[in-house]
Amino acid sequence: MNIDTIALQCFIAVAETGSFTKAAERVSRTQSAISQQITKLEYLLGKSLLVRGKAFTLTPEGEIFLGYARRIFALHREALDRFKDPDLEGEVRFGLPENFASVYLSDVLADFSRIHPRILLNIECDLTLNLFDRFKQNEFDLVLVKMNRPEDFPNGLDVWSEPLKWVGDASLIDPKKPVPLVLAPQPCVYRASAIQSLQQAGRAWRLVFSSPSYTGAVAAVRAGMGISVMPQTMIPGDLQALDAVWLPNLADTHVSLIKHTASNPAINTLEKFVLHKLKH
Repeated sequence: MNIDTIALQCFIAVAETGSFTKAAERVSRTQSAISQQITKLEYLLGKSLLVRGKAFTLTPEGEIFLGYARRIFALHREALDRFKDPDLEGEVRFGLPENFASVYLSDVLADFSRIHPRILLNIECDLTLNLFDRFKQNEFDLVLVKMNRPEDFPNGLDVWSEPLKWVGDASLIDPKKPVPLVLAPQPCVYRASAIQSLQQAGRAWRLVFSSPSYTGAVAAVRAGMGISVMPQTMIPGDLQALDAVWLPNLADTHVSLIKHTASNPAINTLEKFVLHKLKH
């Protein structure tokens, strides 16, 4: 019996989400189909891959197999992409926020360039509102933008939504003193959300560190200079999100891809590639 990629995809989804329900949503299959694929893998390998209980965790054998599964599935996708559109060529001007480039897309874009060597990627990082203004001036073919509300960019293709969190040392927060903030300069969506929520709550604030760089903001928070705002999935493992009791709730952040035309195969291929990587 051979290992098929559907079974690998299902196993990876369960391992990464810790839930059959979420895994089923991710791969667009039923929970029963997910369970059957995992059972098939375990029968083939002769090992239990999951510890089944209220929450699913990986067995030691499952942890080892997850590394193989990811590599096999990634190679499978790369082979399909490489030979499905071997003749694509052209230039794509892609704009995105620096934090997304740092956290999510550096490896993704390297993979894309390897699979489609005849497509020239011209990539530039900037703040979201600057990206959108330059996109309207036709300086970019495709932009990845952050927003507080989906209607901010009505023509965007929704990628995902997630909560924004306050991040930093709770001991820096004193109800009698202004909240020390580590934020990007204007115009920044996260900055606007942080300041608006504090003003609505009647909380005073002061800016102690300003940098357009995600890496710079993380360093400032690690140094104990102040409190920053980050999407939940971008919070480094050594930093903590603050409970809502300390500061007012923040609105969710939404991420969209926007492009000018649907007729350019090179642009469409990059869009599809980025969407697949970000959603999986």
